Amino acid sequence: MSVSRRKFLRSASQLAAGAGLATVVPEPLRAGSRAVSANDTVRLGLIGCKNMGWANLTSILRHPGVSCIALCDVDRTVLHSRAADLAKMTANRLPAEPKATLYGDFRKLLDNKDIDAVIVGTPDHWHCLPTVYACEAGKDVYVEKPIANTIEECNLMVAAANRYGRVVQVGQWQRSGAHWNAALDYVRSGKLGRIRTVKTWAFMPYGKQFPPVPDGPVPAGVDYETWLGPAPQRPFNQNRFHGSFRYFWDYAGGLMTDWGVHMIDMALSGMRVTAPRSVVAVGGKFGFPDHAGETPDTMQAVYDFGEFTLLWEQSLGTARGPYDREHGVAFIGNLGTLVIDRNQWEVLPEVEGGKYLTDALPTQRKSGDDLSQHTLNFLECIKSRQKPHCSVEIGRDVAVNAQIGNIAYKLERRVFWDAQQGAFLNDPKANELTKAHYRAPWKLPKV
Repeated sequence: MSVSRRKFLRSASQLAAGAGLATVVPEPLRAGSRAVSANDTVRLGLIGCKNMGWANLTSILRHPGVSCIALCDVDRTVLHSRAADLAKMTANRLPAEPKATLYGDFRKLLDNKDIDAVIVGTPDHWHCLPTVYACEAGKDVYVEKPIANTIEECNLMVAAANRYGRVVQVGQWQRSGAHWNAALDYVRSGKLGRIRTVKTWAFMPYGKQFPPVPDGPVPAGVDYETWLGPAPQRPFNQNRFHGSFRYFWDYAGGLMTDWGVHMIDMALSGMRVTAPRSVVAVGGKFGFPDHAGETPDTMQAVYDFGEFTLLWEQSLGTARGPYDREHGVAFIGNLGTLVIDRNQWEVLPEVEGGKYLTDALPTQRKSGDDLSQHTLNFLECIKSRQKPHCSVEIGRDVAVNAQIGNIAYKLERRVFWDAQQGAFLNDPKANELTKAHYRAPWKLPKV
């Protein structure tokens, strides 16, 4: 057995160094983990408290039978601010909520045997380690999308969830949206005829102004060494920190892995597919060449699935996307096209000889809160031990598609994917880009 997490926690110097951990436990659930019955309160810990982590926690706390007993963040200002927010949010609950324990190191949080499940709301490069170790510790996981920043990490997370028998819900909450599922049922009904193309896109109006700024001192209260974690060592730069980390390859994959995983996920679900045969992608920093980020503001990626093509389009700083929607999915069939976004869906029939080739359908509006339904599904599955709406395998599949698109963009050529092998065909350069290269002393977990 390799070095355990508890042994690391004995040494403050090792904690400061951020040493990696890898344990191998033969039982499906780690000894001491608590089974949650239908009448039990689910006790949560939040890892990464600023943006989507907090949004997910806020959503899940609206449901009965759940309590947040721990918060963890490497930014003490964020941590203490969220602790105050949590106290206000739960002040009137009966019975009274226990005060949340605060952590700066997620490993200490995971060592708390009172915690049943965790939310991982960290930057993308920090999704794999907390998820794998949480599964190993017998805790269920709600992890933000994309599930990881490399294909290798995605596969490790699937292996960990399966080995330790954990419920892992990925934050692709369209999977729980009623109007999304109604639209996808319509797509699968055959009423659109043979579908030859699926378009997915995100045209986002933000990101026009992002000038370079000089490196500077680490803000007070921030454990920057831990924030970097397995990513390459770099001096602190405000542009790379908090929400704008998405513009840098070290930590994320730009619009492709931010919005792309949401929209491409719906395309994969509607067409009942998981992996393409090949992908080609082109783009660059065309709209804002002086933008401080590394990822492209403009890109088109074409996925070949054999019997249809899937197109991903992204545009930073403009909002007039296809069908005059800033984001969406369009299933284009011989008889008509179904267009959907987070607000509504509609069918646009083809016309021949003055007649519609399929029935026109009035706009179908969204009803309900998709995120709320998604977090409720997570809670239900913690107790039922059923697969959640967006299982770790589903999260892995769409993250792999997004990563393949970005790899094709980086290599500036078409790449060919072997779904059976989970690797590129005869392409060492592309396969090298599927791997995670962790900065010492962090190590890729073993499952």
